[in-house]
Amino acid sequence: MNEERYILFDQYLQGEMTVEEKNSFEKQLSEDRELAAEFETFKELQLQLKNKFENEEEREAFKANLSSISDKHFNSSKPKVVLMRPWYLAVAASIMILCGLFFFDYNNPSFEDYNHPETASFVERGATDEILKQAETAFNERKYKEAIPVFEEILKENKTPEIQYFYGVSLLEESKYPKAEIVFNELISGTSVYKEKAKWSLALSKLKQKKYKQCKEVLQTISQDYENYDDVQDLLDELD
Repeated sequence: MNEERYILFDQYLQGEMTVEEKNSFEKQLSEDRELAAEFETFKELQLQLKNKFENEEEREAFKANLSSISDKHFNSSKPKVVLMRPWYLAVAASIMILCGLFFFDYNNPSFEDYNHPETASFVERGATDEILKQAETAFNERKYKEAIPVFEEILKENKTPEIQYFYGVSLLEESKYPKAEIVFNELISGTSVYKEKAKWSLALSKLKQKKYKQCKEVLQTISQDYENYDDVQDLLDELD
C-alpha cells in the first residue's frame, strides 16, 4: 500500500490540484497502467464506502472502528488526522480487507484480470500510410485517448472490421461504454473474423461496469471455436 498515492488520488478527485499538477497526474495515468488500475480501485472503494454507509450514525461507527485498527498500521510519528478524508478511509478499509476484518463484494471477477488487449498491426511491410501507423503506435503504447480520434479519422474513409474493433477496444479502455458497445454490436451483427472477438469485448465492457448478469449472457453466446475460449470459460466459472 502507498499512502502517498491515496493522498494524490484524493487531491485529484477533490479538485485540489493546480492545472500543472492535474496535467502531470493525468499524464502519469495514461503512461502507467499499474497506477491507473490502482486509481480505478481507489475510486471504486470510495464509491462502495459511500454507498454502504449512507447515514451519519453508520459512518461514525465505521470511523471509530477504523481508527483503532489504522493506528496499529500507520506511522504513529505522523500528525493525527482530525477529519478522516476519503483517502484515509480507503487506506484503513484496505487494511481491514487485507486482514479479513471487512468485506465488500470482492468475490466477483475483475475487468483487469481478463483485460489483455492484443497488439495492433495495421501497416503492412513497405506501406507508408502515416495515419494508420499513428493509430497503431498509440494503441500499442496504451495511449487510448490519443488513439480514439485517429481511429475516427480513419473510419471516415476506411471502415473495416479491423479498425472498428481496435477503435471499440480503445473506447472501452477509456470507459466510453455506450460508444464502445455500439461498435461491438455492429461487429457482432456482421460476419467478419472479429465477430467473436467483439462478443468477448462486449462481455468485458459489461464486466468493467459490474453488470455481471449481462456479462454472463454475452459470454454464453461466444462460440467454443473462439481462439481464447479458455478465458471465456474461466470467466463464466467465476460468475457462477
